[in-house]
Amino acid sequence: MLFEDTYLTIEKASEGLFKDKGSKFIAYAFPVSSEESIKQHLLELRKQHPSANHHCYAYRLGANKQAYRANDDGEPSNTAGKPILGQIQSKDLTDILIVVVRYFGGTLLGVSGLINAYKLAAIDAIQQAQIIEKTVNEIYKLRFDYLQMNDVMKIIKDEHLQIIEQNFELNAELSFIVRKSNSTKVYDMFSKISNLEIQFVKGI
Repeated sequence: MLFEDTYLTIEKASEGLFKDKGSKFIAYAFPVSSEESIKQHLLELRKQHPSANHHCYAYRLGANKQAYRANDDGEPSNTAGKPILGQIQSKDLTDILIVVVRYFGGTLLGVSGLINAYKLAAIDAIQQAQIIEKTVNEIYKLRFDYLQMNDVMKIIKDEHLQIIEQNFELNAELSFIVRKSNSTKVYDMFSKISNLEIQFVKGI
């Protein structure tokens, strides 16, 4: 296979905790799929912890893992966001956001102490989460004559395709999800059906 069509993420939100010299580091890990959902989680946590000193975070998005960011939120440069991102990368995770909320305990931890604290808080959140493998999928839309219904449904059944939308009012239309590694084969199969139009919608 020329490309990876699986990736690792977390199944649902989890929490971790690390304490050092009175400072408390509460880590929250979330499965996310867009920057919009990341903003929403950050907003919610700021409402939950209005008196916290810092809300440091890192995230990585997409099966290709190309979109990522680390934010120190006022901590010394590279002492918070980068150690959090490092743990995401070391576990090869994507579509994940980890936010570490810090309550300052009165004693300075120093650069190495901060790096260690944010790293260990992130590790704890990941350890509390269920890591799952997901496949890279694509969505296609079909338009066809009713006469081709049996041929279409046979391919859907044989290839274990998931129908996500269908409309049989005027013309027959349906959308389905296919695993990326199987998409070329499925596309070719549908293309051989006369009076059928197949359209790529998006990758997910």
